[in-house]
Amino acid sequence: MKYFFAITMFFVLGGFFASAQNFTRQDMLRGSITPEREWWDLNYYHLNVKVEPEKQFISGSNTVRYKVLEEAETLQIDLQEPMKIASITQDGEQLDFESEGPAHFIKLKKKQHPGEFNQIHIEYSGHPRKAIRAPWDGGFSWKQDENGNPFIATSCQGLGASVWWPNKDHMYDEVDSMRISVTVPKDLMDVSNGKLEKVDDNGDYKTFHWAVSNPINNYGVNINIGNYVHFSEEYEGEKGTLDLDYYVLPENLEKAKEQFKQTPMMMEAFEHWFGPYPFYEDGFKLVEVPYLGMEHQSSVTYGNGYQNGYLGRDLSGSGWGLKFDFIIIHEAGHEWFANNITYKDIADMWIHEGFTAYSENLYLDYHFGTKAAAEYVIGTRANIQNDRPIIGPYNVNQRGSGDMYYKGANILHTLRQLIEDDEQWRRILRGLNTEFYHQTVTTKQVEDYISEKTEKDLSAFFNQYLRTTMIPKLEFKLEGNSITYRYVDIVADFDMPIRVFTDDQQEQWLFPGKDWKTEELKGDTLIFDVNFYIETEKI
Repeated sequence: MKYFFAITMFFVLGGFFASAQNFTRQDMLRGSITPEREWWDLNYYHLNVKVEPEKQFISGSNTVRYKVLEEAETLQIDLQEPMKIASITQDGEQLDFESEGPAHFIKLKKKQHPGEFNQIHIEYSGHPRKAIRAPWDGGFSWKQDENGNPFIATSCQGLGASVWWPNKDHMYDEVDSMRISVTVPKDLMDVSNGKLEKVDDNGDYKTFHWAVSNPINNYGVNINIGNYVHFSEEYEGEKGTLDLDYYVLPENLEKAKEQFKQTPMMMEAFEHWFGPYPFYEDGFKLVEVPYLGMEHQSSVTYGNGYQNGYLGRDLSGSGWGLKFDFIIIHEAGHEWFANNITYKDIADMWIHEGFTAYSENLYLDYHFGTKAAAEYVIGTRANIQNDRPIIGPYNVNQRGSGDMYYKGANILHTLRQLIEDDEQWRRILRGLNTEFYHQTVTTKQVEDYISEKTEKDLSAFFNQYLRTTMIPKLEFKLEGNSITYRYVDIVADFDMPIRVFTDDQQEQWLFPGKDWKTEELKGDTLIFDVNFYIETEKI
């Protein structure tokens, strides 16, 4: 009765709060840590999939091993239509399950003792959802290369990995390790996450077995199938020798060998700023796919046309965006912020995208200098809409504004100015990747860590930029050498100092709040430091 009451109250209360935002029970089943998820901890997956390109059909199984945290009788596994579960067993015994949309509630027969490891085996098949606009509206991309060979890939962030394989489809619980076995027609190759263990020859088909040694989030798991050719190199990094592997279509081999020279450059810059690459045991791969690209862990996908910029465009308008291949730099940056440090709830997706958009700036900083980096990140402000807050509603699988990318990057760039110590800022970025190594986190954890290390109360700063659409506006009046100024459009207690320059580039700090202040300037001219993400208005 106690367990039944907990389930009932979870959905009664959850339904009440969700209805206020027009969210559904399905949103909650997908986005919440339900009672049927909470009692067990993921340990290992063995995903075994056969892909039949001509039928656009997949079939296979997933073995799910887990640690029992508390006694329970029902376990939730997720798999979306039109995929179908054929059977579920535990210790060879068939289990019944009830389905509510993509959520499947398995009735366990075996007593679940806390501390024990158990597993279930799920057989499934179907025609998986076709990607509409991968990777943003994802699923399976069933394409062909220019020679008519199948060219297939998966992408499923937000939509959920359960769009093509059965799993515990909530980001808070990452599996500790997994094996991915993919069977494809004999003339094709599958490239997935981790290291290739072996290839089985099954006559008309081959099975590629990939082993992932590190924790991995569900949407990071991928399969990529094509007529690939392979080349590789080694990178001597902070933790030793790292394998860099590249899988591309044969007709693009020479272009790839030239364009992918940016990979070790990326690795050098990001290890400097963020610390060691988080997945040395699994290596790093770039894999050509028939869509733009995605941050699949240790198997980063690439479709930027072997050109610099974002499909040849500079998203900053500064010129610096054409100095690097956007997909190589951005998607690889996610290995630190998305794959190493992963959000628990997609409402906090800015942790992935804000820091990774900022990584573009840091790549430029490392290779081209701080001025280039600043011009780039400031240039990306033109892409900010301020349509809604960066942080979305929790527990309903709902992300916040797309401003999480470049508003997020400019928030971090502004923080760097406030710290006034680039080595301390670097220690903070590296420290995040150490403190939260291979973990799922909340925005509050990230905020608290940065506040602690800077010894600054940044709560109002983060509330202003992450939880509202207001950009702080500095109103000011000039009379001779004095300035009178204040902030408007701010949250309570927002008092971020800003830097200005006067005659001969003399630096001066102003300390605005909601009330008017007056002070003398060091010279006759006044230039606001554009590195701070604020608006100014002379009145």
